Amino acid sequence: MSSPITKTDLEFLKRFSMLIGVLALMAVAFILLALYIYAKQPPAASPAADKVVADRLAPVGESYAGETGRAAMLAAEEARKKEAASRVAYGGTTDGKAIYDQLCSACHQSGAGGAPILTDKAAWAPRIAQGADTLIKHATEGYTGRAGIMPARGGNPSLNDEQVKASVLWMIDQVK
Repeated sequence: MSSPITKTDLEFLKRFSMLIGVLALMAVAFILLALYIYAKQPPAASPAADKVVADRLAPVGESYAGETGRAAMLAAEEARKKEAASRVAYGGTTDGKAIYDQLCSACHQSGAGGAPILTDKAAWAPRIAQGADTLIKHATEGYTGRAGIMPARGGNPSLNDEQVKASVLWMIDQVK
């Protein structure tokens, strides 16, 4: 019985496998050359790398001890208060109409979320009967009732208490 593979086929397979072997050796040689060149050229340092490392190593909180710590704690609290005061909405204005125009009117002109429309005196009567202090409390802390919802500080957490009070009192004056 003779082999189904002819001599020419065997010669082809022999040369083809030699070619594949040579190409594989060349690929390995190029990889080694690339690794050698890469090792000689250090990678450029990322400008943000030092900041990332510093952020990871930064302390998460602060600890205070003794009178020195108490003074540092009071100074930190004062700095936080000043920063919070600088972030007051609408430049810190206590003009109720200005605050209403910029924030409250979105719901109190359209009735969104069950908000009483400013011109609807009938809808405001039971609310005004509760008293201005209750309305100010609901506007400051938020309120959910059968008729709808009032988000805390009208949905703007940077409003301070005086601004909330001024806008509620202005709205009450408009309804009366």
